[in-house]
Amino acid sequence: CLHNGGTFAPLDHWPGIKPDVAIQAVPDDERVWVPQAPQVGFRPLLFNTTTGSWCNLLRVRKSGELSRHIHPAWVTGYVIKGAWRYLEHDWVAREGSFVYEPPGEIHTLVVDEVAGVPEMITHFNIHGAMVYLDDEGNHTGYEDVFTKIEMCRKHYHEVGLGADYVDQFIR
Repeated sequence: CLHNGGTFAPLDHWPGIKPDVAIQAVPDDERVWVPQAPQVGFRPLLFNTTTGSWCNLLRVRKSGELSRHIHPAWVTGYVIKGAWRYLEHDWVAREGSFVYEPPGEIHTLVVDEVAGVPEMITHFNIHGAMVYLDDEGNHTGYEDVFTKIEMCRKHYHEVGLGADYVDQFIR
């Protein structure tokens, strides 16, 4: 950061700013994956409580599905392993694919026989929230950066990592 007429100030000069994050993205410890739905879990990488955004790895195993949902802001993804698709589209995101989801699009993520693999891991960068919908488009629930943090706190407490394990990802 620039400070005092163009000179650089060290990070510790700025109160409240946390240091960089550099971690093993796909963890060796299975307990780091937070269950989200049957056969679906996420690994937090970053929770930005100022912007309301978060980054995580999503893992779907053995033909799983992430409930039908919509985002009020844009989402990007990069497929690290496997493949997946949206029920509402005719494309399949395969290993190495980049995906952009525009705000307001309704979609249902699945790993199934059409995708052709038993598991996927994708890095997602989510802005805003995930709003879950039923088949008629009615709101059934939501997740945002704060509910995701609470999911992590509960899970990490239950698996013995400690509820504060999630704090390392909060910025």
